[in-house]
Amino acid sequence: MKLTLKINQFRRSLMRSITGNIGKSNQSQKLELIDPNQIKRVLISRPNHRLGNLLLITPLVQEVYRTFPNCKIDLFVKGNLAPIVFENYESIGQIIKLPKKHFKELSAYLKGWISIKKNHYDLAINVDKDSSSGRLSVQLANATYKFFGEAGEDVQSQYDDYSHIAKYPVYNLRSYLAQLGIPKNESPVPSLLLQLGDDEKTAGKEILDQLVSPDKKTICLFTFATGAKCYSVEWWAKFYEKMQIEFTDYNLLEVLPIENVSQIGFKAPTFYSKDIREIAAFFSNTAVFIGADSGMMHLASAAQIPTIGLFSVTNVEKYQPYNANSVAIQTDSTELDDWIKTIHKVLKGNE
Repeated sequence: MKLTLKINQFRRSLMRSITGNIGKSNQSQKLELIDPNQIKRVLISRPNHRLGNLLLITPLVQEVYRTFPNCKIDLFVKGNLAPIVFENYESIGQIIKLPKKHFKELSAYLKGWISIKKNHYDLAINVDKDSSSGRLSVQLANATYKFFGEAGEDVQSQYDDYSHIAKYPVYNLRSYLAQLGIPKNESPVPSLLLQLGDDEKTAGKEILDQLVSPDKKTICLFTFATGAKCYSVEWWAKFYEKMQIEFTDYNLLEVLPIENVSQIGFKAPTFYSKDIREIAAFFSNTAVFIGADSGMMHLASAAQIPTIGLFSVTNVEKYQPYNANSVAIQTDSTELDDWIKTIHKVLKGNE
């Protein structure tokens, strides 16, 4: 094992032991009532650099802004993707970024932590209660109200979809705010949303029309994923062969990962880009996205298109796409014909 991996494992273990009880005492405190119109500055903490995890907090950002329409939301994150993901969010104020590599950019790392202490917030929110860095950041924040992401068992039992990683932060926040006198919002949790502009979507359509026939709708395939989530070349060969037979009225197109590899041997027309917003705009012009659980799957959801997630390893209830006409397929307990029927159903629902 590399030394850096050992150091990171030790760091995470140490952080968990230090931060495990942070926020526990707040659960029993009597909270003063607040006026939503008086909340002007909010901090949302999700110090993670992965694309999927950043997209998965877009529902919470939408929820906060709908609840506090006069507020600006600062984000405490890691890496450089957040400014791209939240580019068109007028509600976003400052994005405080920690570097991905702590030890190589120690001064920038410390500067990020100092920033949350310098600013004053009306409300600070930790997205993931199991995140040591998230809990610590809210503890350090100069904020009138601090929510550490905890929720009682009564909250969990109220919602069948509570397990979803994009939804339980919203449900937990609603429960906390109810204690502050804010009427509980019972509407569905917002979908993932990238907020693409019309010009971006138009540019995506122009790219698509150069690759496949504009006279047909397009089924977008993403055959890659990380680690055990990635289906084999043999698995994809059978799936793609069946797709060619069943969906002759559609273009079949593959969006390639940054690694520029294809599990179907580049047999379909391909689209490759390193620009997240360009990829999402491209997705927005297709009829459906089909791919394994990945950041790209969540990006398709955030582009607001029907998304079919393929699951065999990760937790379906936690990560499945849930925007309109989207569905997850548990491939290890169903058959190829079942998957094809599901795809037909989604396409029909999108007509």
